[in-house]
Amino acid sequence: MDYPLLGVFGILTIVSVAVIAPRLGVAAPLLLVLIGIAASLVPGVPAFDFPPELILAVVLPPLLYSAAVNVPLHDFRRNATAITGLSVLLVIVSAVASGALFHWLLPGLSVPAALALGAVVSPTDAVAATSMGRRLGLPPRVVTLLEGEGLLNDASALVLLRCAIAATAGGVSLIGVAGDFAFAVGVAIGIGLVVGHLTVWLRSRLGNVVLNTTISFAVPFLAFIPTDHVHASGVLAVVVAGLVTGHRGPLVFTAEVRISERVNWRTIQFVLENGVFLLMGFELKYLVSEVHEDHVSVIEAVGIGLLATVVLVVVRGAFVVPLIAQLKRQERSARAGGREVDSALRRLRTASHEDVAQARAHRRLTRKRADLDFQTVESLGWRDGAVLGWSGMRGVVALAAAQSLPTGIPYRPQLIFIAFTVALVTLLVQGGTLPLLIRRLGLTGSAEADDQRDFAALVGQISAAGLESLGNPALAQDGGEPFTAEALSRVRADSIRRAQALDETAAPATGAPHHQHRALRLHVLARERAALLDARETGAYGSHLIERAQRMLDLEETRLSSNPWA
Repeated sequence: MDYPLLGVFGILTIVSVAVIAPRLGVAAPLLLVLIGIAASLVPGVPAFDFPPELILAVVLPPLLYSAAVNVPLHDFRRNATAITGLSVLLVIVSAVASGALFHWLLPGLSVPAALALGAVVSPTDAVAATSMGRRLGLPPRVVTLLEGEGLLNDASALVLLRCAIAATAGGVSLIGVAGDFAFAVGVAIGIGLVVGHLTVWLRSRLGNVVLNTTISFAVPFLAFIPTDHVHASGVLAVVVAGLVTGHRGPLVFTAEVRISERVNWRTIQFVLENGVFLLMGFELKYLVSEVHEDHVSVIEAVGIGLLATVVLVVVRGAFVVPLIAQLKRQERSARAGGREVDSALRRLRTASHEDVAQARAHRRLTRKRADLDFQTVESLGWRDGAVLGWSGMRGVVALAAAQSLPTGIPYRPQLIFIAFTVALVTLLVQGGTLPLLIRRLGLTGSAEADDQRDFAALVGQISAAGLESLGNPALAQDGGEPFTAEALSRVRADSIRRAQALDETAAPATGAPHHQHRALRLHVLARERAALLDARETGAYGSHLIERAQRMLDLEETRLSSNPWA
């Protein structure tokens, strides 16, 4: 097969679908799968089998890293219990339930082999639900849960798959499986933390933006390869490294590096996440050709796949009900706990003096108060639960994992085709009807007016911190000379004007600021960035607002740094 030609066709198709899909009101992943299926059925197009190890070891790590590096760590922490339940417990329950179905319907299929296929179809796709969720304007917390689930459940499923495959050879006990799972998770977290911190440290010492961004391309593989080599969860190590990089990057990377990395990784993510859906549809012809009628026919395999899809949907729905109930209990506890935290904060404010210990206590309580506010303000109800339960789309990872099943396992071609059926049906049926469900439920994201008001408050807070630094009597230029009153006035006016411009449509005033203006603006930006990071740590503002303010500061710092006379 002419792979370069296939690559060109794929890229042009992906870009075309990205332009056309919004106009048609269809999610791009669904349209790409259908185009891939249509292309595979064109006469003369050869059957195409994409090596599964390339999906699991080459495509999946950068996809997970690019998603993890953009997940706010505070959102992840605040939803840790729900994400763990969805990404670990739900995967295990789904694998056992679907595995029991496969063992019952396929005579001669051992329990470990059936559980292996159950592990293959149990994780939701890391891309489909979140990409649709953002486009459809789901509440931020629902998107966070779906994104966190998609990042971690691949790790749970692949570890479970590895244990099930080992069990097909015999000699594996339940205690041994639990030990292997704990080893895979513990080692992955350790390697991910080490790789994340080391690469952030190394990149922070590189002055060249191109070199810095180039190293970032290697980070997911630096985490994945050694972890996978010791038979731990490579994908979990990639996620941990991405979370560390996303959290530490704003502290140590320059604005130019952050902007460059954001654009480059967004491009990589766009190509990979859309390419895998096109590839998934393109493999249909090959999968059908591999199914032998003397065992289980294609029609029978499709029927088993449909039954498995029903089981997975029911299990997920039954799991989400108590999950939402638990989150509602947390909301009620947060309301009661908020009063206690407010009382403690009042006692700190009325203290005669404030030492280091009191400052730390105040910071800790402020963060706790913000966490409690999050539980109440962004509470989830039955409508959110309905969307969460219906967002169980599977994707190409399930297909790649199925193709990694041992060659000697009974019904192997049929098992792969069953996994493909589950992934395809969930994408087309659940993914296709998810927009309708959201509209019928009247579920929307955060109100634009509220976001604008909160964003203005955040900019006002960090601007105040920057302006306060201008009153420091020790403030001076690099040579020790004091800044002129005119320069101080202009920089102060810039910060005030930027905050006021949030409610205006006129373009900012233009001019030719001199060197003092630039130096002072950079100084104020540094203080504003410190205040923004402090606001991020306390969790007083939504993560999407923090990210928006970060981009604003990055763009301004890049403009000033690249042009000495800006």
